[in-house]
Amino acid sequence: MKIGMKTISALACSLCISVGVSANAFADADNSSLVIEGQAIATEVNAPEGSPFDTLYSGWRFRAKETQSLQGDDFENPAFVAVDQASDEFHNVDGSEGKSCADCHDDVSDFKGLRAGLPRWNAKTGKPETMENIINECRTDRMGAKAWKWESTNMLGMTALIGLQSRGSAVNVTTDGPMAEWFERGKKLYYTRVGQLDMSCANCHENNFGTMIRADHLSQGQTNGFPVYRLKWQGLGSIHRRFKGCMKNIRAKPYKRGSDEFIALELYVASRGAGLSVESPAVRN
Repeated sequence: MKIGMKTISALACSLCISVGVSANAFADADNSSLVIEGQAIATEVNAPEGSPFDTLYSGWRFRAKETQSLQGDDFENPAFVAVDQASDEFHNVDGSEGKSCADCHDDVSDFKGLRAGLPRWNAKTGKPETMENIINECRTDRMGAKAWKWESTNMLGMTALIGLQSRGSAVNVTTDGPMAEWFERGKKLYYTRVGQLDMSCANCHENNFGTMIRADHLSQGQTNGFPVYRLKWQGLGSIHRRFKGCMKNIRAKPYKRGSDEFIALELYVASRGAGLSVESPAVRN
């Protein structure tokens, strides 16, 4: 079936807003404060130099009150089922070396602050590494165990557990030095229009954040909460799953999870949220 340009334009309009509202309007700003287990979480900070925004807002600020409350209570947060399972997995021996994570790391709290600086440069591989890369390197090189799939239950649970140790830490990724080339690559991907709907990440998350789309609010697309428990997914999902879903929505061919393209995009998008608190594992619609 042929799709004419008028049809594509109509689809684009229905997908990315029935709008005429600019980002500056931000008519649906939420003034709620997020406090978890007595810890204040920064969901609004002044944008860093060079940002297209004046103020950065966590995706939590765009959610319904019911969804916000789930994240505000670890007992109610559905992601903590996976976190608890990962806590057990942390002590499980696996692989030819007869080791568990706990054999090298006295406590999972050793990872405090790690999530805030990811992706980071790995001189050994000559490219940035994500949390998933770090976990699998430990499994294959130190434990002699099989690598976990990017979106496997074990991987998502472990990234949530390790990410939790950095909750409240300010996002602060390195974008200079050897990371600069990857930063620019991610930035280009962010602003490049692709797919049948001829859209980029910026069309929704920069130009139209705060407006309604399919009975939900568009956020600034910050990644400080990942992995997130999405009510739509009924489970945890990685940053790359969200990237892939967005590309499918605009009728573009997605890159693979763990691809260089998505790692570069993860780096760039993380840099856009500098100063926001890590919320892992967050809850979203």
